[in-house]
Amino acid sequence: MSDVAVVGSGPNGLSAAVTMARAGLSVHVFEAADSIGGGTRTAELTLPGYRHDVCAAVHPMALASPFFKAFELDRRIELLVPEVSYGHPLDGGRAGIAYRDLDRTVAGLGVDGRAWRALMEPLLRRLEGVVDFTQGGLLRIPQDPLAVLRYALRTLAQGTPAWNLGFKGEVAPAMLTGVGAHAIGRLPSLATSGAGLLLGVLAHAQGWPVPRGGSQAIAQALADDLTAHGGRIEVGQRIESIAELKAATGAKAVICNTTPRALAGMAKNELPTRYIRKLESFKYGAGVCKVDFALSGPVPWTAAELANAPTLHLGGSRKSIAFAEGEVLAGRHPKNPYVLAVQAGVVDGSRAPAGHHTLWAYTHVPAGSTRDCTEDIVRSVERHAPGFRDLILASSAQTARDVGDYNANYIDGDISSGAVTLMQLLKRPVIATDPWRTPSQGLYLGSASTPPGPAVHGMGGWLAARSALKNTFGLPAPYLGL
Repeated sequence: MSDVAVVGSGPNGLSAAVTMARAGLSVHVFEAADSIGGGTRTAELTLPGYRHDVCAAVHPMALASPFFKAFELDRRIELLVPEVSYGHPLDGGRAGIAYRDLDRTVAGLGVDGRAWRALMEPLLRRLEGVVDFTQGGLLRIPQDPLAVLRYALRTLAQGTPAWNLGFKGEVAPAMLTGVGAHAIGRLPSLATSGAGLLLGVLAHAQGWPVPRGGSQAIAQALADDLTAHGGRIEVGQRIESIAELKAATGAKAVICNTTPRALAGMAKNELPTRYIRKLESFKYGAGVCKVDFALSGPVPWTAAELANAPTLHLGGSRKSIAFAEGEVLAGRHPKNPYVLAVQAGVVDGSRAPAGHHTLWAYTHVPAGSTRDCTEDIVRSVERHAPGFRDLILASSAQTARDVGDYNANYIDGDISSGAVTLMQLLKRPVIATDPWRTPSQGLYLGSASTPPGPAVHGMGGWLAARSALKNTFGLPAPYLGL
């Protein structure tokens, strides 16, 4: 018997479990897959000895997430922080480079360096307030109103058709668009602009870390802490009914790291019809097709600086990326897609045999697409790295349909577990000051479908656990620290 049952062992599920176990409660985690991790799994997807991140690969929130800071993730695993946070190749052998050093980035942007500094530096100065605002529920009083004001004004500036005002060249706007496209949404929009600015300022603050050995290290660190505090994890256990789960475990609290759709199915007899309708009306976004490559050598980028960038945004100019993303949202596969690529071997030599490399890449596609985009991605890389094709030893592709089948939280390939729009940042999945708490006693939702949304930060599960500690167990404030 357990005090708490957690459904799902992704970073949000494990963060919830760790928080409850550290409060002295008995915790039982149930995972439908045969291994833990959810979006933080690593496997040999192509050839023996080549380690690929199955889902997330680079983690901008690893050093910034309030949960990971409290958990001291950086002391438990080795987070490799490169000097170059991301690179953005453009035609003609040009590239925009976002260094961790803001001054160095500004110097490389020429005529737009001044505008870049004006955009990023005020946010860097109040980074803690920006992170506080973006990593909790939006319907609350922020700890730093000035930080929120600065962030909001810049989000407005970059989230409307006037987004080019202040820029004279092509490189800086393309870089901002490449980062904003992580959100898989309309460009420009307030939601994609806000996401891009947060990721952009973190690139100049703590950088974008890569876990040595792969993202699985994050899940394992959480699991090790959970079991050290008496928690249990069972894999291969799909939960169909919340009522049956409570009866079997005796749990007073159940925290679900699932989509609203899955929660509605598991708890249809425990939740009010009106709330069920809200869960069922939650909208999901476009999907991704992901391809992993085993390479006989490093990618031969035309722009030499890109050889030092673990993360790359391919797709060309701001206008080109915005058009491609619009095509995806219209249900079409763009001819020249946006591609997010990661060459982890730039900082982590453990990912492939000596001298060899891996490339992790995905492109955005219509929800539920069955198209294998391997050739589209190869062509996109070749555009800026002639000879890339000749280095490919093996590849492994997952269509959007495959991605959804692999992880039930990625409906039709939506790795954000819900469309990232302004409305759905407020209504995730309901508009409430405590959206993690459901109307059913002791039932909570703590996933990427709740605030603060997608990314590996553990915050959705942590905030759900804090709500459960307060509302179900009545534990005092000191227990809410982790």
